[in-house]
Amino acid sequence: MPYKEPRIVPSLHSFGEQCLHKEIREALVCAQEVTSKLTRAIDANDKMAEPVETSRENATLIITQAFEQLHITIEERKKTLLSEMEAISLSKTTALTLHKEQLMKMQDEIGHYTTMTSHILQTHADHEMAALGDLLPTELKATLKKVENVSFTPNQSSDIHVTLSTDSLIQELTIFGHVMDSPPSPSQSTWSSVSVAKAKELYCIKVQSMTTKGERYPYGGLQVKAELRSKSHDGAVVPGEVEDHGDGTYIITLTPQTAGPHQLLITMDGQHVQNSPCDLDVRRHRQYKNLCDPEQVIHCSGPSGIAIHDSGDIYVTCWRDNIIQVFDQAGQKKRTIGSHGSGDGQFNHPYGIFIKGDVMYVADSHNHRIQKLTTGGQFMQTFGQCGSGQGQFDIPVFVIVDQRDRLMVSDSGNNRVVILDQAGTWLLTINGGKHALNAPQGLALDPQGNVHVATWGSHSVKVFTPDGTYVRSYGDLNLPIGIVIDEEGYSLVNEFNGICLSIFDPQGKKIHTVGNLYNPEGVMLDPKSGSLPMSECFSVVMWNKGKWCRVCFMEPHLQTHVRVLLCGDVEQGKVVSCVLHG
Repeated sequence: MPYKEPRIVPSLHSFGEQCLHKEIREALVCAQEVTSKLTRAIDANDKMAEPVETSRENATLIITQAFEQLHITIEERKKTLLSEMEAISLSKTTALTLHKEQLMKMQDEIGHYTTMTSHILQTHADHEMAALGDLLPTELKATLKKVENVSFTPNQSSDIHVTLSTDSLIQELTIFGHVMDSPPSPSQSTWSSVSVAKAKELYCIKVQSMTTKGERYPYGGLQVKAELRSKSHDGAVVPGEVEDHGDGTYIITLTPQTAGPHQLLITMDGQHVQNSPCDLDVRRHRQYKNLCDPEQVIHCSGPSGIAIHDSGDIYVTCWRDNIIQVFDQAGQKKRTIGSHGSGDGQFNHPYGIFIKGDVMYVADSHNHRIQKLTTGGQFMQTFGQCGSGQGQFDIPVFVIVDQRDRLMVSDSGNNRVVILDQAGTWLLTINGGKHALNAPQGLALDPQGNVHVATWGSHSVKVFTPDGTYVRSYGDLNLPIGIVIDEEGYSLVNEFNGICLSIFDPQGKKIHTVGNLYNPEGVMLDPKSGSLPMSECFSVVMWNKGKWCRVCFMEPHLQTHVRVLLCGDVEQGKVVSCVLHG
């Protein structure tokens, strides 16, 4: 048989060695990588040690110089106080010396005349008595008269009063200065801000200093400054007063003097804080008692709801024609949105309308739904169907969107207000409980986020918190329907059968009524009407007798008028101008 080489089979021992060698090599590689990382970390640590030492030396120098300056200041103050004390002491001593000299002079004069008089009486020298008989009594009396005008006691006190509030100074010194591992950062420091203020009204701002790490800086002593610059009125500047609370918070108070656009600047140690500078719109207080009677401007068939776009375009729901009409600020018709029907973008008695940005929400009442469209008229989404359960409506008449982007719908036929999210998910139902909602109509939000509901059947406005808790009711109204609230909390409510617009202060007290209306329905604040800047003019838009009405008022001190258009005889196309007096 031919010879064959034996097949060599590796033993388990040699196989184990190979595995072990592999593990050792991998461990060595890993160790080398870790060693390299550690080396780099050590180098980085060493590099960090140098700037830390530099910072320590700088901090030491700052602290040393500060306390050397304190020592110099204390020594100078000590010299000043000692000098003042010496001056007071010298003044007292000089006064006492002069007083003593005056007393001694009087004493010598009296002694002199006394000695002479005694000598004459003892010697009985007739010729001397004859010569001095008239002179001595006269001079002695004159000297005694002088003595009467001299104080026998010093008019200077011996006290030198010293006031040194060492306790308060020591207390201040015990907390004087701060050492932290991160300095205050103006760019990260925050402040409470709003975009709107009122002229002649105190405006308060709270500033919180923060560190470069984004942590609260707990000490005071920073140089915080603020000023309000008018973008008009020749750039007038109102400086702010700053109160340092000593804990890193600063309260700034200022009072805007003029209405209009302003710029607010807040600096900390010469650098702007977060979001500074910023724009601030300063407005005048609205004098609702100056509201005038309305003037008819535009004819529209069955207007009910109204909303104003940021561009100034006016959107009107016309329930009779089942459309939305769009007008410009001058009242000129621009376009029509929708048609009669139940399809997407069609309407059956559209009522309330609300615009946010470029999106509008329409209460499509007889289709028992809310439609969401772009302001250009493109259909986006629909919510609801006929019924009384969740996700259902029975004649929804008004809709608004709150600060949390939730939809609030007055579900009139179901006597409730329904809250939905933007996806149409049912979030909350407000039925008022024992404060039942009877045919709720218009909805409006006050500055606190509470929802005010014009209740047709209860003849009042009911107020609820955002979570549906009843707060209060106000008004004795004749079928309230449309409602709007300004940024100060004043409510404007249309009374359908009261043929008027009623105005309430933030506490719910009626302060004014505009009459001569006929079945007014929707109402909207229009900040862009008139010929004056937004901050100086204001108007209310409502619907009356199928025509658009704009009710304007002016500030009392502004001796001027607002011009609006009046459509008097629509059939003849007659359009005239009208001046409303403020």
